[in-house]
Amino acid sequence: MNEQTVSGSVQGRPKTLAEAKQWMKDKLAAKVHPMNLVDRDDGERLIASLEGLDGESWAAVWGEAGDGARREAEAEQSRGNVSRASKLYMKASGYYFMGRFPCPNHPAKERCAQAERETYVAAGASWANPIERIAIPFEGREGEGNKIVFLLRRPANVVRPPVVVMWGGVDAWKEQMTAASDAFLAAGIATIAMDNAGTGESPVKGVQDAERQFLPVFEWAARQQDLAGEKVGCLGRSFGGYWATKLAHLHPDRIAAAVNWGGGAHHMFQPEWVEASRFPDSYLMELVETRQRMLGATTDADYLAYFKRLSLVDQGLLDRPSAPLLLVNGKDDRQCPIADIHLLTEHGSPKAVRLFPGGHMGNTPETLPTIVRWLAEQLFSRAGSA
Repeated sequence: MNEQTVSGSVQGRPKTLAEAKQWMKDKLAAKVHPMNLVDRDDGERLIASLEGLDGESWAAVWGEAGDGARREAEAEQSRGNVSRASKLYMKASGYYFMGRFPCPNHPAKERCAQAERETYVAAGASWANPIERIAIPFEGREGEGNKIVFLLRRPANVVRPPVVVMWGGVDAWKEQMTAASDAFLAAGIATIAMDNAGTGESPVKGVQDAERQFLPVFEWAARQQDLAGEKVGCLGRSFGGYWATKLAHLHPDRIAAAVNWGGGAHHMFQPEWVEASRFPDSYLMELVETRQRMLGATTDADYLAYFKRLSLVDQGLLDRPSAPLLLVNGKDDRQCPIADIHLLTEHGSPKAVRLFPGGHMGNTPETLPTIVRWLAEQLFSRAGSA
């Protein structure tokens, strides 16, 4: 692929350390993923101190910052300063997130991933809508896990609220669902944040039938007497939008409505696009390595083959009826082709579509509110007709 300069970086090769630092500074100034939980002053200092993008150098800087904030949080908690401790735990979680970003492919980054989970739950324990960390059994195959872990939050003063189950892509895990969860809670909807297949604490890799890991969560929600979870809403972000789409077609009886926010369906998994999207300007580093880890691929040949078998066209699913489905993305996405949205609208049940300016996921001030309004309408209209 020919190299071309895009937004200050170079398409066609990994970013240099200098280019990566500038990319991070831009995200820090805009307060957007993955820098949205990092303080401006601290972020500038930590970015400047980075000596490399390798796992050990990277995790050393961010992990040390996380350790410092965590010690402060524990000290405040011991003094009974619950609110201050919560803020510091959240600060620590943000630093640990950066320390394991985009995936824990080094022991030092794996340490950060575990610490991120611990400090996030500690931060959310005293929120107005606190986090409940729940683990349920999972009947995995040989080599897979035996439990599914998710984070439940309930809206205050709402009797039997509807439920949205949400998950991220390859690098944003359940601990990055706070803003979306807050928005749904404000609308009177309970949220379950879980890890996308092949990420975080997911018991399975992103294999062709990894939708298996979502079904026990839907069944758990349906059994809860204090939740209206007989049919859940689903929100899949980035790569996770693929699974929201597949589940909407396979299990419309369990899903009230689903949103594919920036995910693929067929074209994304073709070798031509996989090659073209190895080093998008919208991604900091190690996109291929992170996707390989999610898929369970160990070679480049496996990476291409495992991606290709995810195609929903080749699986023969797209002409089946589906649950109501909203397709959202940025019209200039370089990580997931817009052609997949057009493809989905040409098959099966009618779909709702909303494209926003910009690149991957079309993150604007109106993107998340649009998604929340649409899913809320679907869930509450179903409750009204039940």
